[in-house]
Amino acid sequence: MKRLILIAVATLAAVLVWCGLVFFGFSEGWGRKPIAASPEPEAFISAARSQIADAGVGNLALVLIEDGAIAEDYYSSAEAPVGPQTLFQVASLSKWLTAWGVMTLVEDGRIDLDAPVAAYLTRWRLPDGPFDEDAVTVRRLLSHTAGLGDGLGYGGFTSADEVQSLEESLTQARDASPGADGAVRVVAEPGSGWAYSGGGYTLLQLIVEEVSGQAFADYMQAEVFQPLGMDDTTFDFDEASRRDLAQSFTLDGATEPLRRYTALGAASLFTSAGDMGRFVAAQAPGAPEPDAVLSAETRAAMRAPHAAQFGADIWGLGTMLYALNGRGDFIIGHDGNNEPAINTAVRLDPATGDGIVVLETGGDLTATRLASEWVYWKAGKIDALMFIMRAKAMIIWMLAGSGLILLAGLVAGWRLRRRR
Repeated sequence: MKRLILIAVATLAAVLVWCGLVFFGFSEGWGRKPIAASPEPEAFISAARSQIADAGVGNLALVLIEDGAIAEDYYSSAEAPVGPQTLFQVASLSKWLTAWGVMTLVEDGRIDLDAPVAAYLTRWRLPDGPFDEDAVTVRRLLSHTAGLGDGLGYGGFTSADEVQSLEESLTQARDASPGADGAVRVVAEPGSGWAYSGGGYTLLQLIVEEVSGQAFADYMQAEVFQPLGMDDTTFDFDEASRRDLAQSFTLDGATEPLRRYTALGAASLFTSAGDMGRFVAAQAPGAPEPDAVLSAETRAAMRAPHAAQFGADIWGLGTMLYALNGRGDFIIGHDGNNEPAINTAVRLDPATGDGIVVLETGGDLTATRLASEWVYWKAGKIDALMFIMRAKAMIIWMLAGSGLILLAGLVAGWRLRRRR
């Protein structure tokens, strides 16, 4: 009997060791090769083009930044050509720029990151609930740790007449994505954990308007985009429509009009690959302070860890923490994904000024995959979203190996009993 127990314990231990090794191996990229063997930007672009062709996207803009300067770019289109000044609607990538707008007000002393958001609101307030409203702060909204349960996701509106006011959308968003609650309210203890909240960024949009006394799009234009020289960037749908605007496509290649949003700060920035390249370059080491809008100290504070999952730091203030860069910092950025088929992704290593911008319509993951491949090609690290995309394969390996180990344990136990 004792030997049977030892076999059972050893089998269980072997399963745990196997699962741990698989998890570690996938997180470290064991057996994985970079997308390109050469470290030259041209090699990455060449390898990326083969993946783009396989994905069959509608429009795509790809920019590589080296040492704070645009080094290579590539553009492809299904219909009208796209280029460095073509505007794309970039979905949740908007949040990173919105966070910069908020932080300009923090630097000016007009917003305190740790003050209750209620102190800045006159047009709307969080609904009463079982949790302390005063614990909902701007810092926690920026880092998705405010305990909000909206789960937004916005689908947008097909016409201007449908667009809600900010106050109406915060109360109940009529364009909530499928499965999202759509009501911005506190459902968990603020600061107790991370939960992605588009509604939190709509609330930040309102706070920017309340504190600045300007429309959100106007404030962002004057205080962020113009100083950075981002002339092809706007939150104004009508302004974007008068520019060179990338056609929207569905996943099956049909064209579809772009949608309007109440939640501008969460989901509806229009920008170009050239402008996003300038935005990344403004965060390179040694970027001039006036051109960077935010001080180096503020930018460093924004990428300090504020939220974690499964023991890994994943979020700062408005920016995602994708992977450690080997220099005591993180590779940062943001992704966007929305209907009908929009995918955008930006990565930046703030220690080197290297980065990538990928803007896409007509696909749902090409931009994210290419940006994640860039992280592994550049830093040898599996970024957070690549790890999630590979989770299914990891689980299959865990289950297959565990099954074989359990089978071996059963056979060993059966043979022992038979000998006895």
